[in-house]
Amino acid sequence: MQRITLCVVGALLVAGTAGADGRVDINSAGAEQLAAMLDGVGEARAQAIVDYREENGGFARVDDLTEVSGIGEATLESNRELIRAAE
Repeated sequence: MQRITLCVVGALLVAGTAGADGRVDINSAGAEQLAAMLDGVGEARAQAIVDYREENGGFARVDDLTEVSGIGEATLESNRELIRAAE
């Protein structure tokens, strides 16, 4: 029962971070949401995204995500349909 509850809570957290189009906003999502929603992005890379955003004022384009240490073209491409960069 506890495991089911944790799964439901996790699903709600992930669903709550996605916009109406189902994509996560890399300019507002927290590290936990980014790690949960993006393929190949664990807690450390997700925190690096948040840190970069805070230091540089956010992402103008989804492609700017590759400016974050540890996020390369392959990671970007495998997640492109899951992310957006809203202002």
